[in-house]
Amino acid sequence: MKKKTIRDVEVRGKRVLLRVDYNVQVVDGRVVDDMRLTESLPTIRALRDAGACIVICSHLGRPKGVEASLSNAPIARHLTNLLGVPVQTAKDCIGDEVEALTRTMNPGDILMLENVRFHDEEEENDEAFSAALAKLGDIYVNDAFGTAHRAHASTVGVTKHLPAYAGLLLEREVDYLSRVTEAPERPFGIILGGSKVSDKIGILENLVENADVICIGGAIANTFLKARGIDVADSLVENEGLAGARYIMALAEHRGGIEIVLPSDVVVAFGGADAEHVRTVSVAQIPVNWRVLDIGAGTVQAFATALRPTKTVVWNGPVGLFERAPFDRGSLAVARIVGELNATTVVGGGETAAVVRRAGVTDRISHISTGGGASLSMLQGKSLPAVDALLDA
Repeated sequence: MKKKTIRDVEVRGKRVLLRVDYNVQVVDGRVVDDMRLTESLPTIRALRDAGACIVICSHLGRPKGVEASLSNAPIARHLTNLLGVPVQTAKDCIGDEVEALTRTMNPGDILMLENVRFHDEEEENDEAFSAALAKLGDIYVNDAFGTAHRAHASTVGVTKHLPAYAGLLLEREVDYLSRVTEAPERPFGIILGGSKVSDKIGILENLVENADVICIGGAIANTFLKARGIDVADSLVENEGLAGARYIMALAEHRGGIEIVLPSDVVVAFGGADAEHVRTVSVAQIPVNWRVLDIGAGTVQAFATALRPTKTVVWNGPVGLFERAPFDRGSLAVARIVGELNATTVVGGGETAAVVRRAGVTDRISHISTGGGASLSMLQGKSLPAVDALLDA
C-alpha cells in the first residue's frame, strides 16, 4: 500500500479517532452478522497493545435524524464480547461532552461514538462537522474500507484536521484488490454475477486486458444472452446494457485468448421466485413467460472447467437469486469451486461474501472483501476518496 499505516506512527497515550465500517444488520438489539467487526479486531488490538486511547466512529443504516433503532450501542456490546474488554459508549459523536470523555481516557480504553449519520452533515462532508469530529482525536485512522468510496466528513473531511493513517484491514483490502487489478498472476479468471450490467461492464473494461477466463451468471447473464440473440423470455434484462455487453464480447474476440463462459443451461420459474413450477432448461429453450433465476448444473461444470487452470480469480456478484432456495444452488456451487482452486482468490463484498460464508468455504478464500461498493469501485479502476486522503508513504 502506498499510504502510511498504523505501523508508521507512535500512538502511545494519544487519542486515535478510528473510523470503522460497522454498518451491520442489528435485529432486536443483537448483531446478526459480525464479519465486519471481527475483521477490524487486528487493528483495534494493535492500537491497544501500542497504548492508544481508541475512539471508534461508525455509521449504521440510513437514519433520518436520531433513530433509536440505529444506535451503535448494541454494536458496542457485541464488540465488548469479541474483545473481552469494556467498550464505553457516547451519547453523540461530537460536542463538548463527548470531547470531555475522550480527555479522561487512559491508554487501552475504548469509546464508541454514536451513529455518525444521526447528523446530516456527515454525508455532506461538512467542514464544521469534520472539525468537530477531529477534536476527538490526536491521530486519525481509517479502517472502514466499506465506506472508502464515499467522501464524507468522517472519511475525508476529518483528514484535513488530523494526520491520517490506514488501519490493517484497509491496508489488506487495498493490497489484495490492487493485486488483482494491476498485476494478477495468470491465467486470470473473472466471475461476474448480480443484476446491474452497468457495474460489471466497468469491471470488464478495466480488467479485460489481463483476463483469460470470464464466467458470467446472475441477471447480467440474461443481458449478455440477449445481446447474442437468445430469447430469455420474462427474465430480468437491462436493455440499456445490451450495447455494453456486445462491446465486451467484441473486445474479447478481437483481443483473442479470452474465454467468455455464458450459461448454457438455466433454472427457470413461472411466476417469479415464489413459483411452484421450476425446471432446468437449455438457454435455447426458455419457455415463454418463464424467468431465469439461476445457472444450471451444466453451466456450473463449464465454470469449473474454465477456472481450473487459473492462478488468480476475482468474483463479484452471485450467479443466481441466492437468497431463495432452490435458486441458491448455482452460487453455492461456484463458491465451492472457487474454494478448491489452487489460486489467489478474491471475493467482492456484500452478497458475494454472504454466499461464500453460506457455502462454508471462507477459510479457503484468499481474501473476502468487507466492502461491496468500495471493492466494486476498485475493480472498475476508480480511486477511493478516503484512501487518497491518507498520508502518502
